[in-house]
Formats: sequence, C-alpha cells, structure tokens
Amino acid sequence: MSTEDELQIRSGSKCELCGAAESLTVYEVPPDSNGRADQCVLLCEICREQIEDPELVDTHHWRCLNDSMWSQVPAVQVLVWRMLKRLSTEGWPLDLLDMLYLDETTQAWAKATGEGKHDEALVKHVDSNGAVLEAGDSVTLIKDLNVKGANFTAKRGTTVREISLVADNPEHIEGRINGQQIVILTKFVKKAN
Repeated sequence: MSTEDELQIRSGSKCELCGAAESLTVYEVPPDSNGRADQCVLLCEICREQIEDPELVDTHHWRCLNDSMWSQVPAVQVLVWRMLKRLSTEGWPLDLLDMLYLDETTQAWAKATGEGKHDEALVKHVDSNGAVLEAGDSVTLIKDLNVKGANFTAKRGTTVREISLVADNPEHIEGRINGQQIVILTKFVKKAN
C-alpha cells in the first residue's frame, strides 16, 4: 500500500489540519522524513502553501488547529505545534499551546527545524544562577516571599512546578503556590533539577 493510500485511510480523505477534502497531497514533515506514512501528513493546498511560505499565512484559516491539535498522530502534532508557534503573536495560539501535550520525542521533532526559536531569543528568562528557564520547568524559591493580596508567605525552599513564562517580561514567571496563581520574580528562584 502506498503512503498516500495509508494517509487517505488514516485521515478519512481529509486534510489532517483543516479538514478540507479537495486538492490533497502528501506532505513529508521535515527535517528527517523518509516518506513513511508515520512521518507524513495529508494536506490541502491552502495548508501546504501557508506552511511552506510564512508570508501567505492567513491567521483565520488556522483556527482549525483548535480541533486538529487533539490528533494522536505525531506528525500532525508536530505541524500543529509549529504553526501555533508561528502564530503566537496573535494571542489565541498561546492558549492552545498551553493545552497541547507532546511527548519528548515528538517535542524534539517539532523543535528540530528551529520553528519558534526567534520568539524565545527575544525574551530569555533566567533564574538567580543564570540558568535558562522554560515553560513547564520546576523552580525552587530561594527567599521567603510575601504574596500580596493572598495573605500568606511563600517559604524559601518551596518548589513551584509547571511554571509559565511571562512573554513580554524576562524578569517574571508565573506559578501556582498554595492553590494561587502568582507572578514571581526570576531573581528569587533557582531551576529545580
């Protein structure tokens, strides 16, 4: 059975990103695709053109990622992640990225082409020791912090798991302590091992 036949069966003869049923072609997901069905997706002409040429991207077309992000196919997940990264200045894609789960292998594949790196280079979050922080990391408080408006003190040594980065401020991260979502200054944390 050919790769295209396998993809037609897997996708129900629809674009695996937007669901269109016309002008479908096989797209090998870079960088290391060898043409096998598990490394390819079936795309419509509109999705393919916009993936290959960022100048043509129509943000409204990509609202379809809200549905396709739930695909169990790693190649589809990779393309969804890359497009959400590319569209992250729009706001709504960041919410979808927060919900999107990729296992380590799929995440490495998604990042392999460098998609999204230019965004990360603009704002770099570092802890008190200069270690680069990434969304999803765990950090430990290095100082007791009075949490304004919540009437408690976050104690030194407290571990904050699954932090999120404040996109426009490299000195701020967000995390949950005692059930409260708070903003924490990066100079008061160290990356947990």
